[in-house]
Amino acid sequence: MEGSATVLNLASIVSHHARQAPQKEAIVWENVRLTYGELDKLSNRVANALVEMGIGHNDKIALACPNLPFFPIVYYGIMKAGAVVVPMSVLFTPREFEYHLADSDAKAVFVFEGTDELPLAERVKEAFDEVASCEHLIVMTKNLIGGGPVTGHKTLTEITADKSEEFEIYPTRPDDTCSILYTSGTTGQPKGAELTHFNILMNSIVAWGLHFPAVDFTKGEQQTCLITLPLFHTTGQTVQMNSNMFAGNRVVLLARFEPQATLDAMVREKVNFWVGVPTMYWALLRHVEETGFETSAIRENLKVPTSGGAPMPVEVIKQFNEVFGLRILEGYGLTETSPIASFNQFERPSKPGTVGQPLLGVEIKCVDDDDNEVARGERGEVVIRGHLVMKGYYKRPEATAEAFRNGWFHTGDIGIMDDEGYLAIVDRKKDMILRGGYNIYPRELEEVIITHEAVSLCAVIGVPDERLGEEVKAFVVLNQGHDLSADDLIAWCKTQFAANKYPRYVEFRESLPIGGTGKIFKRGLKEEV
Repeated sequence: MEGSATVLNLASIVSHHARQAPQKEAIVWENVRLTYGELDKLSNRVANALVEMGIGHNDKIALACPNLPFFPIVYYGIMKAGAVVVPMSVLFTPREFEYHLADSDAKAVFVFEGTDELPLAERVKEAFDEVASCEHLIVMTKNLIGGGPVTGHKTLTEITADKSEEFEIYPTRPDDTCSILYTSGTTGQPKGAELTHFNILMNSIVAWGLHFPAVDFTKGEQQTCLITLPLFHTTGQTVQMNSNMFAGNRVVLLARFEPQATLDAMVREKVNFWVGVPTMYWALLRHVEETGFETSAIRENLKVPTSGGAPMPVEVIKQFNEVFGLRILEGYGLTETSPIASFNQFERPSKPGTVGQPLLGVEIKCVDDDDNEVARGERGEVVIRGHLVMKGYYKRPEATAEAFRNGWFHTGDIGIMDDEGYLAIVDRKKDMILRGGYNIYPRELEEVIITHEAVSLCAVIGVPDERLGEEVKAFVVLNQGHDLSADDLIAWCKTQFAANKYPRYVEFRESLPIGGTGKIFKRGLKEEV
């Protein structure tokens, strides 16, 4: 490293607390409870193993692991070695794993062995065998010993068994790439967003300050965060794991979201902070209604229930407040913005239907197709600039230039900014339905349809139409004990929307497809029609 350039490595948030309070609990999963001292030593052993394998500064290392202690151990170990973490969804097919390994130039991949129902390591091995540039496959096994389910490849235990628990963190610079997170790929092949150590650390610091501004660090107060969102996703990683590691808190992991397990964990671990996507809040409400689960113990400890990932229906916000007696703070961000960009904050009243105001050091505005700012109260594409915005898309200079037109990152989301600076996300630009020359925004329709007494959940998409180009279709899940015909719902919608807006087609479902990050998978619905 040349000169006296500023040094910043995200993994130092773990090492710092290991020095200050090594006995404090850091990671909780089932009966496993790792202290900061233990997490630091285990990640140091991973870093030493990587260096011995010839992996160093700026090498890309993929990680496929559900919400298990392995994830933070390997995640911070990779960073300590100066390498770049490339998290991958555990739901990927071999084809998708192959694409991500090749596109990211991954030199190694760490993978959890999986289960009989979900043989994760076997799927990754199938992809690994097709990517010549990926030299190492390391399997993380449930029992932490043995050769693992993938023969011919080493386990995490084997590569770290004789490694030192001491490691001098590589002196990365603030603008060095820390992690490459891939976008969902709804407009084509997924693109890797290069997030820097500065991007993620600043977002972690600001996110923590938003959620717990009154916590007194001088008293050594330790809060508890429950993570049910996948750690391979940016919100689980930074808004929850990294921000709470920065603060020296306890992080409780659930391998996957399930209403009863989530509510039980909130009570058992006295959880103070939880982030869920709207479908998770909807599932909790439905479960409490069906089972009569007593919510008072949750209310005593849960200070900040937060929503992100997709717009929260106003009706769900109202119901959660009635049932749990808690105010949901809704935020907004993208993979490319590290992620959180705006938030309904403690100092100001929340406005249901909005995602609050921009964070510290962040600017947001809504613009037209010529990048001119639209008037307050008018729709426009949301553009962002500030410390949180990625350095670019990996190996895609043209896509990067297009996204950063005129110095602002273009999100592809349609928003409205009110006179007080509150932002409402009304739709995705690419989800907009163009019906006979009129722009129709599915979110607007979904917000209203879900208020019907018989409707529990709703997703609206555009379907092909020979005459108008696209027509409006609603997929609906009914509330338990309610009956409703498609004709009756369409007739009701006619009283709620202009003649060009209301859905012409309604399809009832027992459930709606949910993607790996807990959001309604609209692309799956579109592929069916």
